[in-house]
Amino acid sequence: MGESSATLAAANSFQNGKYKYIHDIQKSSPDAIDVHHILLQRSTKKQLFIFSFFALLLFATPPFFFSLFFQQGNLLAIIPWNLLLVGLFVRLFSRKLVKRESVIILPAFGVQLETQYGSGRTIRHFVPISKILKPVLNECVTPVTCYWSLALIIRGEEELILVFKDICPPVKMLVPIWRALRAAIDVGET
Repeated sequence: MGESSATLAAANSFQNGKYKYIHDIQKSSPDAIDVHHILLQRSTKKQLFIFSFFALLLFATPPFFFSLFFQQGNLLAIIPWNLLLVGLFVRLFSRKLVKRESVIILPAFGVQLETQYGSGRTIRHFVPISKILKPVLNECVTPVTCYWSLALIIRGEEELILVFKDICPPVKMLVPIWRALRAAIDVGET
């Protein structure tokens, strides 16, 4: 009867490719805060490749070759500057990468959408429960690919609000979130 929270969290999470889904319920009451996280798993090999690419790009610049062939004494002076530029490029590149997107369902209040970036910056968007008409699963088709997205139909708005703006998780991860949103909003079958 007394399951630990670690066992409960492990039972409510799964991984599919580069995405990891974690379902976390804060309380056991009917007004529980329902949290759904989708984490983007990044490989260290890919990060090492990106760092190597930027390093090669900066060491292939004309000032580096100029100092290498014509000014032998300045070679040691230009390497730290190139390494500094590589570090800045990697830092700027990693700031744009999404680390996690979350949907926090507060049944009495609304839905909070969070996006956490690699730099640690978090962007939050709150949608009141009274403004949400219905959550919908959309199939998005482009000339190159097909993917699913989860969106909210908002009262008085012409456009849908995408729940996951920066990542495209598989439909297997979107369905439990869609069901939780429907249960929180009490949408009847139409």
